[in-house]
Amino acid sequence: MKKLFSLFLLLALAAGAGFVYWATQPISGSAHEFTIKPGSSLRSSSQQIANAGVPIQPILFEVLARLNKQINSQDSTFKAGAFEAEAGITPLALLSKIVRGEFSQFSFALIEGWTFKQMRLAISQNPFLQHDTVEFSDAEILAKLNSEYDQPEGLFFPDTYLFPKGVSDMDVYKRAYSQLQQHLYTAWQQRDVAATPLKTPYEALILASIVEKETGMKSDRNMIAGVFVNRLRKGMLLQTDPTVIYGMGDQYQGKIRKRDLLQDTPYNTYTRTGLPPTPIALVGMESLMAALNPAHTDALYFVARGDGSSQFSSNLDDHNRAVNQFVR
Repeated sequence: MKKLFSLFLLLALAAGAGFVYWATQPISGSAHEFTIKPGSSLRSSSQQIANAGVPIQPILFEVLARLNKQINSQDSTFKAGAFEAEAGITPLALLSKIVRGEFSQFSFALIEGWTFKQMRLAISQNPFLQHDTVEFSDAEILAKLNSEYDQPEGLFFPDTYLFPKGVSDMDVYKRAYSQLQQHLYTAWQQRDVAATPLKTPYEALILASIVEKETGMKSDRNMIAGVFVNRLRKGMLLQTDPTVIYGMGDQYQGKIRKRDLLQDTPYNTYTRTGLPPTPIALVGMESLMAALNPAHTDALYFVARGDGSSQFSSNLDDHNRAVNQFVR
């Protein structure tokens, strides 16, 4: 009987040693991504990991999770979401990663100068997002955001957003909208009150979107904002092509013709004074700050030099000469 007990003890010790060895040795093979579905049991989760190509023994992995809870008094619940098992990770380290919810992160970039239409298209084409808003109208998206605005253009902050695989695309909209509101508030608080005639943060957003689209060189932002501010103060037409292009919508085919400048739309700043009714693009922080802290200048005109920079003029004669030099 003693010999039999000793045998069982040795076998148990050997099995335990083998289990510990398995749990602490690097998993062979390359990195693998896997997803644990919501509501999955430990057994089902372990099988999902193995089915994704991670070379683990599902039963042993389940046992490891249960032992981890008993020995370390830790929650062994597997978090639902997307993970990555890096090459060389051990089963024990992988378990810890899943229990803590260290999801694999994907990135999505919203680009300065994009229209909301371009933003929606890019989000709808991202393969790592869950597309819950594809059938939503723009108004429905704004309603989900509890937005006070009735048009979505310019209300989202261009940045790179990290998210776990399978998160709702609404999460990106919410985060980008919240970021814009925070940055807009910050910029408004830091505005040069004496230098700008803008009355509301939304007007600042509109002007900043024009600056965003007109700027070829970052260092010109404040000067371009200064030109538009001067025109607003004098009641002059802004005469900026990007607003005309925005108002043309899908009719724009890469070139503005004379008849396009004469065709009146709410966004045609050659036919209407003041700012257009909404922003025309996503706005970065630099353009936002430029719109609210414009350069102190007497310039009323500018023209692209062809190298990304602009030539500024304070009178029409100088401007025409600059046009002849750099354009005609």
